[in-house]
Amino acid sequence: MSAEFLKGRGAQKNVHNRFFENSHEVLNEYLNFCEAEGEQADKNKTNYIEVFPKTFVNKVESPDVGMGFSANPYQGCEHGCVYCYARNSHEYWGYGAGLDFERNILFKRNAPQLLEEKITSKNWQGNTIVFSGNTDCYQPLERKLEITRKCLKVMLKWKHPTGIITKNSLILRDLDILKEMAELNLISANISITSLSEDTRRLLEPRTTSIKQRLKTVETLSENGIPVRVMMAPIIPSLNSHEILPLVKKVAELGAQDVGYTIVRLNGQIAEIFKDWAHKTIPDKAERILNQIAECHGGNLNDSHWGRRIKGEGTISEQVKDTMAIAKKKYLKNREIEPLDNSHFLQLKNPQLKLF
Repeated sequence: MSAEFLKGRGAQKNVHNRFFENSHEVLNEYLNFCEAEGEQADKNKTNYIEVFPKTFVNKVESPDVGMGFSANPYQGCEHGCVYCYARNSHEYWGYGAGLDFERNILFKRNAPQLLEEKITSKNWQGNTIVFSGNTDCYQPLERKLEITRKCLKVMLKWKHPTGIITKNSLILRDLDILKEMAELNLISANISITSLSEDTRRLLEPRTTSIKQRLKTVETLSENGIPVRVMMAPIIPSLNSHEILPLVKKVAELGAQDVGYTIVRLNGQIAEIFKDWAHKTIPDKAERILNQIAECHGGNLNDSHWGRRIKGEGTISEQVKDTMAIAKKKYLKNREIEPLDNSHFLQLKNPQLKLF
């Protein structure tokens, strides 16, 4: 690992916001001055900033991600996953996709109120809403603010179908709400587990829950009747691609009903961030991994074509696809997650439906 490695962060640099005309760089003269004065050039602290959106539920236009509507209590994510596709969205808020994404966290304290306004609006038909489609709804700040928990209380109150995507065991804090929702088939959880190796986890996802705790989360949710799909996302050739069979076997033993996956794609600024990270953390493997990622996307590190970008193409992608199919056939045969039920919500919202 390079001596330049910034401990506790995924991205190892800040990158220029493409929407800004001006950029800045840190000069060696400034760094030398800070060292001479005994000052820190970069304190590496996380900032929490409240924002005040007028809407909270977003319609998802992409056909690749398997959800119709998402809701994100937070923008930016302190988990710091170096590969995260959501990094680019931070530029729309005026920040960079690199360290800014991990160190400037925006939170929406009014999310529960906006959520209730949306699902009780006249034309809302009870489509499943997924927390979160962009950044993790159970990232560290949630422990203090409980915005996600308050949103789940709204969803339970209205008996509304709900999905959750997270890689944090903090979801177990809300087991009381989730169990009530599961009794009415209102909830499903997607737990992201990229690797069974704690060493790999520390490099890729420095501030996330440990692998041991994530596996325990799958087991506990399953034991309490909450359907769990594990997301091996992303699969990175030569880094975690060899773990498909053992990972599916393990989570199946713990009660998971399904496993999904994506092939890593380095869209937008993430390519620069990931390349810098790879050369600093795994220099002996960096070029091999980058070349194999490109092989999955027609020679490029990114592919933006719907229907192809998530699973990739070419020999490596086909090998991953076939291996995942074998793993699911062997370990998850005859398991499936039922569609969530919105009839309770529709009857609660419009009691007159009971007359028909």
